[in-house]
Amino acid sequence: MGRYFGTSGIREVVNEKLTPELALRVGRALGTFLGDGKVVVGMDTRTSSEMLKNALISGLLSTGIDVIDIGIAPTPLTGFAIKLYEADAGVTITASHNPPEYNGIKVWQSNGMAYTSDMENELEKIMESGAFKKAGWNEIGRLSHVNPREEYIRKVLNMIELEDSYTVVVDTGNGAGSLVSPYLQRELGNKVISLNAHPSGYFVRELEPNEKSLEWLARTVKVTKADVGIAHDGDADRIGVVDDRGNFVEYETMLSLISGYMLRKFGKGKIITTVDAGFALDDYVESLGGEVIRVKVGDVAVAEGIVREDAIFGGEPSGTWIIPQWNLTPDGIFAGALVVEMIDKLGPLSELVREVPRYVTKRAKLPCPNEKKGKAMKIIKREVLESFEYERLIDIDGLRIENSDWWVLFRPSGTEPIMRITLEAHTREKAEELMDKAKKLVEKAIKQA
Repeated sequence: MGRYFGTSGIREVVNEKLTPELALRVGRALGTFLGDGKVVVGMDTRTSSEMLKNALISGLLSTGIDVIDIGIAPTPLTGFAIKLYEADAGVTITASHNPPEYNGIKVWQSNGMAYTSDMENELEKIMESGAFKKAGWNEIGRLSHVNPREEYIRKVLNMIELEDSYTVVVDTGNGAGSLVSPYLQRELGNKVISLNAHPSGYFVRELEPNEKSLEWLARTVKVTKADVGIAHDGDADRIGVVDDRGNFVEYETMLSLISGYMLRKFGKGKIITTVDAGFALDDYVESLGGEVIRVKVGDVAVAEGIVREDAIFGGEPSGTWIIPQWNLTPDGIFAGALVVEMIDKLGPLSELVREVPRYVTKRAKLPCPNEKKGKAMKIIKREVLESFEYERLIDIDGLRIENSDWWVLFRPSGTEPIMRITLEAHTREKAEELMDKAKKLVEKAIKQA
């Protein structure tokens, strides 16, 4: 990670580390990096987004870059607009699933893929040097305001085909997806019941669409006898799913199901996922003629893997999916339409989930100051080598150790001051044993760091 950019752009508490001054510098640096051209800028619904967006746009305009402001827009719409308007880059002001006091800046390439770490490093160098391009008074960039929502929906309708209509409950978490996701489902011909669909920076629920935060979605699906529940985080780059019986479908299971559907839809091919994905994905995908390839955590690594391997799908076990036939931007809204199409073609979700192998997955977060992460990981690696018996070690992102019936991943977060432990085992007893051992090891490493 750089000084400003983490694994998902810049993400900090507003008016502490993330200030209008910093947003202005990012805008000036991006404009200097590009030299000329145009940039799409969108924002989520956070109370600070307008402030940061305006500062960033000022920086871009000062370098002679033309800006297309699409206003409140989910990340998928920013990625779509970049290609629609043939822009040279895009920026989303968002902190995705982080709490409301956070915000962030994420930069996108002209092909819809997020900026790589090397590109972000170049931006940081410009920001540090202060050598910004300064346009003359008659060369200041032009600002325009457009809304590409209708075009986005129209193009999705050209790719998703439903034979029947369904009752879909959509929980957009008061985020930017509120302006697109329910409308798309309606245009697909479905009956839509919306939850938390008023855009607001005062979020009603935790933004990460997990089992705990989606309790009301699950209840609503059950009470209304809906066919499926779809949920998003603040910028709708993620998806959470509830089946027709009102049960939250675990991320791992949903990732396996949609990977399998993509194999059925487009033929045999490669599926890209990250080092924190479990064995169930391999077992399910391989039974359908697919091949799983793991990369670093983060949508950039997934997108790069898709391009490099010519894969037909890529996703993380966090509800972040990239559908290359559509775009290289993570898109929870298109993903929601794809889930309904899968139900339309294959049957009720509650029955489909039975096809996926179920193992025991556990996750833990342990507080760890950012400055201690590097040393703590060195200690963890040393301790793991001494205290665990494993068959394989993967260190492309954090440290993952594997055996035939379990795996453990130790990884510093790129967006929060925490160390993450993710593991999977075939039995609950083994999973609890591994977690207890892993937690003690990490706590010791953080103390010593």
